[in-house]
Amino acid sequence: MNSRAERVYQQLLVLRCQTGSEAAFAELVGRYGAPLRYYLWKLIGSEEDAEDALQEVWADVYRAIGRLEHPEAFTAWIYRIARDRAYRELRRRRVECVSLDEREVAEPSEEEPVFGPEDAQEVNAALERISAEHREVLLLRFIEGMSADQISQITGCPAGTVRSRLHYAKHCLRREIERGCKDERV
Repeated sequence: MNSRAERVYQQLLVLRCQTGSEAAFAELVGRYGAPLRYYLWKLIGSEEDAEDALQEVWADVYRAIGRLEHPEAFTAWIYRIARDRAYRELRRRRVECVSLDEREVAEPSEEEPVFGPEDAQEVNAALERISAEHREVLLLRFIEGMSADQISQITGCPAGTVRSRLHYAKHCLRREIERGCKDERV
């Protein structure tokens, strides 16, 4: 949400949902469906399971939206629901999300690589190879455009921890992209 008008309109949609408007709910589903699906897919690792989780997220939102006290917090609230659903799915599968030791991350070189649209597939593949908490903060920051404070609300971590994870996540992603490029040349 970039503009003030968009934020106010979203709050209006939430308020209308809270009064039972199915049209307002459908519009929220239209606005958030694709980004939430991508977010869940990257956290869970399976498109099919992400789609199932997304349906459950919308059911949870539908049941609980009347209890949302602050309509302006809708974005963080819905991503928190999605995050909880994703981690519930991962626990169900007994997948351990092993974090990379952040001390092992090399300091970046002075030369920053430039990535273009043609590199999207490489970046997408590299995202799959980094830890869940690094992947999550990158998705929320750079795909969803959220601030460290918003991410903090979703993850339940302090904003300083979010900023630290973002720092290390960018280095991990860069390392995985470079590793993928080297593997292709061999």
